[in-house]
Amino acid sequence: MTAKATKTVKPPTRLDDEAELRRWTPEYVVKNELLPYKSVRVLKEKCYRRQVHHHNDGGRITFTPEDIRRENARTAVVPLAA
Repeated sequence: MTAKATKTVKPPTRLDDEAELRRWTPEYVVKNELLPYKSVRVLKEKCYRRQVHHHNDGGRITFTPEDIRRENARTAVVPLAA
């Protein structure tokens, strides 16, 4: 048996579920470099143009971990060898 075959996957815990409900502001996203934007203004403008995955909570732009994952996957560059 290989090490990969014996690896067990643990189910998500309650903490993981709560983390998925967390919302981040554009300021937090830029400060912690969760997306490749260096300016809060640029990130907000891209949200206004609907070019970036985000939520519009009561007129405020927020990001969930799923939004960050989707945006990182969308902007990923696939190698030519693949």
